[in-house]
Amino acid sequence: MAADTTEPSYWLNWRFFLSALWILAAIVSSSFIIWKCEVYRRVRREMRGSQQRAAWCMYKDEAWRTCLASVHPAWLLAFRSCAFLVLLALLVANIALDGIGIMYFYTQWTFTLVTIYFGVGTIFSIYGCQQKSTILNQEQADIVPSDMERGTYTAPSLDGAPNISTSGKVKDSDNTIDDREIANVWSYAFQLIFQVAVGAVVLTDSVFWFLIYPFLTSASYRLHFLDVCMHSVNAVFLLGDTILNGMRFPFFRIAYFVLWTSTFVVVQWIIHACVSIWWPYTFMDLSSPFAPAWYLAIALMHLPCYGLFALIVRLKNFTLHKSFPGSFQSTC
Repeated sequence: MAADTTEPSYWLNWRFFLSALWILAAIVSSSFIIWKCEVYRRVRREMRGSQQRAAWCMYKDEAWRTCLASVHPAWLLAFRSCAFLVLLALLVANIALDGIGIMYFYTQWTFTLVTIYFGVGTIFSIYGCQQKSTILNQEQADIVPSDMERGTYTAPSLDGAPNISTSGKVKDSDNTIDDREIANVWSYAFQLIFQVAVGAVVLTDSVFWFLIYPFLTSASYRLHFLDVCMHSVNAVFLLGDTILNGMRFPFFRIAYFVLWTSTFVVVQWIIHACVSIWWPYTFMDLSSPFAPAWYLAIALMHLPCYGLFALIVRLKNFTLHKSFPGSFQSTC
């Protein structure tokens, strides 16, 4: 018989306090990393009056820009819109078949986050295609008139771009000129959703396929079509988007991923403290003497899950830089 989670004795014991210690440590350390890397460094640079931008600085056009200049943003738009429609259809079907209570699971939290990412990403890509079209039209309109008015010829540089004055522009971390616009709050939030979603998807799918399905399900359990889709399709779409997009992937933003999972755990604890119901995952049950070990193990899994995707991004950048040196855009 399942323990009554509303009883004080369920919470006032060493198992909960030790598990709570892991969660508290994760929240505090993640908050410190975010403060140090996102706030403290920025304030320190502003106080120094430095014009050099950090390597992890987010730019507005990263939300819609592709990692290769030869790939038009319309391809990313087409991919994101298709992914959004498929993911939304799967999420609606999942809720229709199993009820709104299915949102009780971390899998559905993550799947919803990925769906939101592709929905918002579609909007950003539409804006990006408009910006790209405007830039191309402006460049074509300015080429001949500007040369005729000046009566001079501007020699192109080795990469095909004209040599122009660099005054008033900002340098990036490798001392090159960069006058791109810093990401606004919406672009910043969008990129954070991406960085949280990829880690959460790897964690969700890994736990399901390597732990829950082979070891924590009954012998009579049979996989359904939606079960397979909810633990695979989102990863496939995120991988495809990662190959196409030009967003940075600094490792310190694993802190947001840790906070996302910690929020889920705290919400579950609050729910179970108020209502005695079943746990979405058996290893979350605090009545087990192994509960603290389970919580610690899942917490430690965040490192390889996020690190795996960070490695994929690095391999993508390395491969594209070597294969398409003239088209690769170094900000991806």
